[in-house]
Amino acid sequence: MTTESDLYDQKSDDYFGYERPEIASLLPEATNRVLELGCGSGATLRWLRAQRPVEYAVGIEMSPEASRRATSVFDLVLTGNVETMELPGGGFDLILALDVLEHLVDPWTVVRRLHALLNPGGVIIVSLPNVGHYSVAVPLMLLGRWTYADEGLLDRTHLRFFTRRTAIELMTCSGLVMDKIAWTRIWRRRFTMKLVSRFLDHVLPGHLSGFQFLIRVKAP
Repeated sequence: MTTESDLYDQKSDDYFGYERPEIASLLPEATNRVLELGCGSGATLRWLRAQRPVEYAVGIEMSPEASRRATSVFDLVLTGNVETMELPGGGFDLILALDVLEHLVDPWTVVRRLHALLNPGGVIIVSLPNVGHYSVAVPLMLLGRWTYADEGLLDRTHLRFFTRRTAIELMTCSGLVMDKIAWTRIWRRRFTMKLVSRFLDHVLPGHLSGFQFLIRVKAP
């Protein structure tokens, strides 16, 4: 029987090593104390420390191997499932949950728990997959096809799927204030497909062309 841990053990090293510089425009002024869920091997925090002063950073990661590598970047790394583990003490200026909440059984409860860890005026930045992206919507509408994969929008470890409206509802369910929202785009590696995807991104509305939502919410 395949367990939750087994599914993540099958991921490539690259899966845990992405940095996310596209969040730069969403960063708050204060980044002294940072908590990152799904921190992987620490690539995003390494990038953040090069951009901003970070006095103390805690990472949470399910993969023991990725957690081990992240210890060189974080002050503290906790290994386990964020839904069932005891969270670190609060007082964070910035919480990152990039490509994390869609993997959870109950992300709404996790958002409420994270809210309690924020300093006044503190910020949570998340990225969530857009289930309305044309790469999912078109095959579903025209062919009735919904095919899970090892990565991407239909990653087989995704348990929750979001539209723009439901993503905002998730992030404001605890009383956090919606502050900013942006899209990420994806362009195929093959030259011809890259041209096609760039064209579609240009002509289609955001709810079809946006690959992920980048959302920033703020503690009142």
